[in-house]
Amino acid sequence: MEIRFITKEESTKDRQEEFLKLSPAERVMSFFELSRRILRFPTNATADSKQKNFVLRKKGDGI
Repeated sequence: MEIRFITKEESTKDRQEEFLKLSPAERVMSFFELSRRILRFPTNATADSKQKNFVLRKKGDGI
C-alpha cells in the first residue's frame, strides 16, 4: 500500500486520468458498479419513494 500526500486538484486529475484509460465498456460498468455501491449508503427515504425509482439489474445479480 502506498500513502501519498497530494492536493485535491492532483487527486482529481489522477482519478480522471485513470478513468479515461478505461475502455468505453469498462467506463459504463464502472458507473453501474458505483451506482450499486451507492445503494448501501444510509438514507432517510421511505419505502414508497424507493418503489418509484427506475432500476437496472445485471443478470445473475442477487439484488
